[in-house]
Amino acid sequence: MTLTSRIGMDYTPLLEQLHRNTLESQALLGDSRLVLCLGSRLSLSIISSNFARPGQVLGAGTTEAEGLDQVMRHRPDVLICSDQLERGCGMALVLAIKEHSPEQRTLLIVSNPRRRARIRAAIRAGCEGICLESRLGLGDGAAAVRAVCNGGLYLDRGLRSLFTHPELDGLHQDGPCEELSPRELAVLAQAADGHSNAEIASQLYVTAETVKSHMGRVMTKLGARNRTHAAVLGIRLGLVE
Repeated sequence: MTLTSRIGMDYTPLLEQLHRNTLESQALLGDSRLVLCLGSRLSLSIISSNFARPGQVLGAGTTEAEGLDQVMRHRPDVLICSDQLERGCGMALVLAIKEHSPEQRTLLIVSNPRRRARIRAAIRAGCEGICLESRLGLGDGAAAVRAVCNGGLYLDRGLRSLFTHPELDGLHQDGPCEELSPRELAVLAQAADGHSNAEIASQLYVTAETVKSHMGRVMTKLGARNRTHAAVLGIRLGLVE
């Protein structure tokens, strides 16, 4: 146990920011239909009642089996789940869902970043968002919600060191088959920071279809299976900071 964990953290100076982030998250959820699967019943209650509008949460549970059942039954826009559940594992839930429905968007909240192999497995499966629980109330949660609910991806910067390790459990890549153009690098960097195609298009003054075309070429050149894999390989190869 570290000194920080023993003495805790005084959140009092952050209360105003936490309130602003709550309001921002409510707006960012938009009309997205959600299923929640969280190991903490308190967190489940708070998110359901404070962040989402009535009827927006289609299903909720605290176990891996419940989460899978709710997603298969309701087919939500986004599954938000935690790595630690009352029974089962959030990473295993993501893998099972992606095997059945690769297009299902998922946001994984990680409380234990030391579970590296399982986190990498979720990334390989195409998990669109991974966020550290310790950063949820400080803006990262809102950024993750914005990214995943708007068609982008989110890889918490606090976890990016996982993807620079020489052994990446299948994520390793020696280098791109073909050099990426400056515009392709810009698109990759924006995608890795959680921006959707529409947001990238606005920042680069091009159409969303052009961004989609650039991203397709990026994935081809990197040999990536999906956008998330492309972002991870970009980090691994030093193409993305």
